[in-house]
Amino acid sequence: MEVNKKKVRLLHDVKDVKYATVLKARESWSMFSIMSEFIETTEKLSEIQAAVTIFGSARFKPGNPYFEACVVLSRRLSDVGFSVFSGGGPGIMQAANMGAFEGASPSVGLNIELPHEQASNPWQNVSLNYRHFFARKVGLVKYSNAFVVFPGGFGTLDELCEVMTLMQTNKIRKVPLILFGSSFWKGFIDWSRETMLQEATISPEDIDLMTVTDDIDVVVDKIVSFYDDLAVLTSEERLKLMYL
Repeated sequence: MEVNKKKVRLLHDVKDVKYATVLKARESWSMFSIMSEFIETTEKLSEIQAAVTIFGSARFKPGNPYFEACVVLSRRLSDVGFSVFSGGGPGIMQAANMGAFEGASPSVGLNIELPHEQASNPWQNVSLNYRHFFARKVGLVKYSNAFVVFPGGFGTLDELCEVMTLMQTNKIRKVPLILFGSSFWKGFIDWSRETMLQEATISPEDIDLMTVTDDIDVVVDKIVSFYDDLAVLTSEERLKLMYL
C-alpha cells in the first residue's frame, strides 16, 4: 500500500524568528481570551438552577406580533421560576429580556460583539460579553433546561440546528425544543420531512425533537412539566456538558 505523506509546515519550521514569535504570541493571547470567556460564563451562570433560552430574529421591533408574544412568554416563564437567557441584543432578544426583567426570575443576556445589528439591550439582570460565537453558544446551551425558537434568519437557524444536533447526537439530554410561529416554521418542517427524511439524512425521531405551536400556554406547560419530572441532571448528563 502506497503511503501518501505530506509535509505540513509547523510553527517551529518558520525561519524568520521575529515572524514566528509574532504568530505564536497572537495565537497564545487568543487562547487566553477564549479561556477567560468560558471562565466568566461558568462563574456567572453555573448557579442558575432553571433556565430557558430564547432564540429569534434581531430585526423585529416592538409592536411586531412575535416581539409582543415573546415579551408575554418571557414574563410568564420568569414568574414561574425560570431565568430567561437571550443573546442580549435587539429584536426577540430584547423582547425576551424585557419580559423576564419585569418577572420574578433573572433576565440574562449573553451579548456578542458584531459590526452591525447587535447592541446590548438594557433589560438584563445578568450580562456577559463575548467576542467568540462558539463560547457564547456554549453559555446559551449548557445552562438551559429548554429552548424556544421564534422566527429568525440564518443566525436563528444556526442556533436551532446546533441544539438539534446536540440532542440528536446525545451530547445533551433531550429537552423541550419549541418552535413558536407555525406559519413561519411550516416550510422548514415540511422540507425536513419531504426532503431530508426522504433522502434518509435524518431519522423520523429527529423531527419529533421539535414542537411547533402558536400557543403561549402550550410552551409554558411543556417546559414546566418537563422540569418538574426531570429537574436534576444525572452525573452522566453533567459529564456530557463538559464536552459541548
